[in-house]
Parts: sequence; C-alpha cells; structure tokens
Amino acid sequence: MTGVRVLVGTRKGAFVLTSDGRRERWEVSGPHFGGWEIYHMAGSPADPSRLYVSQSGGWFGQVIQRSDDGGATWRPMGNEFAYEGVPGTHQWYDGTPRPWEFKRVWHLEPAADDPDEVYAGVEDAALFRSADGGASWQELPGLREHGSGPAWAPGAGGMCLHTIVRDPVRNGRMYAAISAAGVFRTDDGGKTWLAANRGLRTEGIPDPDAEVGHCVHRIAMHPSRPDVLFMQKHWDVMRSDDAGGTWHEISGDLPSDFGFPIAVHAHEPDTVYVVPIKSDSEHYPPEGRLRVYRSRTGGNEWEPLTKGLPQSHCYVNVLRDAMAVDDLDSCGVYFGTTGGQVYASADAGDTWAPIVRDLPAVLSVEVQTLP
Repeated sequence: MTGVRVLVGTRKGAFVLTSDGRRERWEVSGPHFGGWEIYHMAGSPADPSRLYVSQSGGWFGQVIQRSDDGGATWRPMGNEFAYEGVPGTHQWYDGTPRPWEFKRVWHLEPAADDPDEVYAGVEDAALFRSADGGASWQELPGLREHGSGPAWAPGAGGMCLHTIVRDPVRNGRMYAAISAAGVFRTDDGGKTWLAANRGLRTEGIPDPDAEVGHCVHRIAMHPSRPDVLFMQKHWDVMRSDDAGGTWHEISGDLPSDFGFPIAVHAHEPDTVYVVPIKSDSEHYPPEGRLRVYRSRTGGNEWEPLTKGLPQSHCYVNVLRDAMAVDDLDSCGVYFGTTGGQVYASADAGDTWAPIVRDLPAVLSVEVQTLP
C-alpha cells in the first residue's frame, strides 16, 4: 500500500514520521541531529529515498546533510555558500547600508525529475543551486543583481529567501519569495529576474506600485494551474491569476488575515488552506482557538476546520514552512506548531489528530509519498 513520510524540522533536531496509506498509525524516528536547529527538511520527488536537511548551530554554523536511505543514515555535504559578484550592500532596518552576509539555509527545494538537483534559499537573501546532490553549491547571482537589490531590507525574522516555487510546465520559470522584499520571478532558469509584487500593499509603502519592500510570508501553487499563485502576506491573503503579474486580496471572512503558511489541496486547485493568527505582535490563534481555514472557491469564502484541534487556551503559532499536503487519493494535510505538536488530517481537513506531541518547536513540515 502506498504510504507517506512526514519530515519535521524543529528547534532541536529532525524527526521522520511514517505511515501507510490509511495514515492512522505512525512510526516516529528521531531526533536526528539532536540539539541542532533544523530550518528545513525536504525529500526528493524523483527518489523517495533521498532526503536533504538544513541544520544550523551557533557553534558549528550551517551544515547540509543528505540521506540516501530515507533517513536511516546521513552524511554531511558541501557547505560552502559563497556569494558571487554583486559587490555592495543591502539595507538594514533603519535604511543604513549593510554588507551581504551568509547566515543560514532557510529552504531546500529538490527538483521534480532529478534527485541530484536541489535549490537552496538562504539568509541574507540569495538563491543557490547544486547539481551533484548537495556536494557543491553555486549562487544564481542574477537575483541579487536585480536593480532593487540594494533596497532590500530584513523582516523580523531576517532577510531570508524562504520560498522557492518551480513552474512544472514552463521550463526555466521559478519564483522566489524574500522577507521583506517580495516575490521575484525568473523565466530563464535564474539568469534574470523581475519583481512580481504589483497589487501588494504594505504599511509604510503608500505607493501601490512599490517594486519591493513587501513582507511575503509564503506562496503556493497547484501544479495543474501554474499561473495561479496564492500568498500569505504580513497581513493579507492574496491571489495572482497571471503568474505574479498582479495580485488581489482574498482574505474575505477570515477572523484575521495575518499568518504564515499557505497550502493548496493536491487535487483541487481552488481549495486553499491557511492558519490565521491574531496579529503581527500576538503570534497565537484568535481567541486562543486553533483553527485551520479552508476555501474551496480559491479565496474570499473561508470555513473554519476545528474537529480534533484545541478550541480553548491554545497559544501556539504555525510557521511559514510548517504546513504541507500529500497527494494520496484522499488528500492529507499536515502542520506543526511552536508547541511541538504535529497534526494530520487524512480527509482534506475535515478532521484532525496529532501524530506526535511534545516535540521542540516545529520549524518545517514536508511530505513524501512512498511507493
């Protein structure tokens, strides 16, 4: 029977959760790399045995690990991320210049058709690519060479390139989201980029056509409809129907339009999931009730999904990379919280149950389908 593997990165190690297609009972492996911050853990769509991990530590810095056996064993890969060209600075919070500085890898995006090809989004915001399974990395400097680069400034979590979305239809098209610069699109494999932020509005940027300065938290796409993008922004849930050319708000009847993750149902391109939190200063669910919200209409009309989730005195957060879906016949939805719970729904969000509790704060959740 087809199964699933849920990959969980936390503040203190990585965990691998495995189940069959019923998704009722789970085996938990970990912690792997105990004590390390695991910013992201991703599996290759081309090879279910191939996993990549981004681990960070204050003493040893940044390490990329790779597994070729589904997480049973690991080995460190190339960890040299050298910025190429593009001398100069970007902006600090107060607008003063600051040199580019590599800090950590926020996001790993393996290619769909080659287990040895993987992209990395880093802080300070830059995009890297490996063609040899993580053994070596090269920057795609065209992104930082975008004319707006010197005006990029960090969000509260740093100036991170946290989301990479590849178009499954148009070879060479890819999106990168940067906090707090915005969304950028390439149509030539990363050589040149254009800002894709028209229609975004951000406090302190009164110009609706401002090219950069937007704190995008996450973007998502359904592979069958790659010109349609969904975004959870620092305030506002947004949608683009023209490959990021323009955006319009779809926050509709949500209790709050602030949040971090956003995901799209595996088989229904108009079914979207978000997890609202109260505000940019109060990072917990409105009214202390943990609710996932689902829109079956591509936005504006949202329904709360609460069955199996705590509905009183719950003050956890769900971070930008901590929500994912599987592609089984009945789409599974998964998310992890800063309280260390990982919740799963095997029925597209109608009911929820915790897979595991009491982990360290969850930073990322990804899913692999197993043969």
